[in-house]
Amino acid sequence: MITFGKTIRLFLPDGTTNGLTTAELSNWTGIGIKVPRIKIRDYNARTEFQKPGVYILFGKDGNNEDAAYIGEAEVVAERLAQHIVNKDFWNEAVFFVSKDKYLNKASVKYLESRLYEIAVSAGRFAISQNTPARPELSEAEQAELEEFLSNVRILTASLGYKIFELLIETVEQGTTRQQLFYCKNGAGASSIGSPSTEGFIVYKDSLLLIAAQQSLSESIRLERQKMLSEGILVVEGAFYKLTKDYIFTSSSRAAAATLSRSSSGPIEWKTADGIQLKSFES
Repeated sequence: MITFGKTIRLFLPDGTTNGLTTAELSNWTGIGIKVPRIKIRDYNARTEFQKPGVYILFGKDGNNEDAAYIGEAEVVAERLAQHIVNKDFWNEAVFFVSKDKYLNKASVKYLESRLYEIAVSAGRFAISQNTPARPELSEAEQAELEEFLSNVRILTASLGYKIFELLIETVEQGTTRQQLFYCKNGAGASSIGSPSTEGFIVYKDSLLLIAAQQSLSESIRLERQKMLSEGILVVEGAFYKLTKDYIFTSSSRAAAATLSRSSSGPIEWKTADGIQLKSFES
């Protein structure tokens, strides 16, 4: 599929990053707004706040993990005011409306449902809410909203939140799930992964050796324990098994977590033909 470059315009009305930010794409009728919770009352008279739209609340849950709530509103300002009163976890909101009258109640409910679906699939944020109902729309209406949705995803990431970005979408250009790298040892550890724009993805069902050698760093020991407590790893005999794709910050960290020892990722990760990862990085 052919992709095209995008021109994104960010505007800070107050000239500071601590206030409201608007985000627009060229030749698009939508607009994104990022606003801190404590500043919402300062801006809610703006035109964008008085329109129907879809919004995301961002903050931390009780375990200090990234959390979000996705919703829709016929008047965004009114709904955000309600959430200031009844939801305590969030500290920033991002919402999207149309600069014309394109969005209505049915369309924002469709966007809410689809954004919830994508966010849950991406698994980057804790999403604790009921599954939104999706309205019945014509095929043409859905196609138009899917285009709007794609721009919402781009701008949300540009505003600092990759809640809608699937891990597989971060795989390095030119690397696909068919061009995989393997990390194994004689004890049976066996991981499959790919370089990512955020580090190194290790794919679901990979097996990480539990028994740790002395050279394994304390930070990786702690990361594996955290993954275990969150259900990202489960015990399977002498191994931890990944229950979902997971991004490590580097190939070396991914190799060390797999082999339970200090490791050099560019050397340990190899293609099925035995070519080391370092050959692709040089």
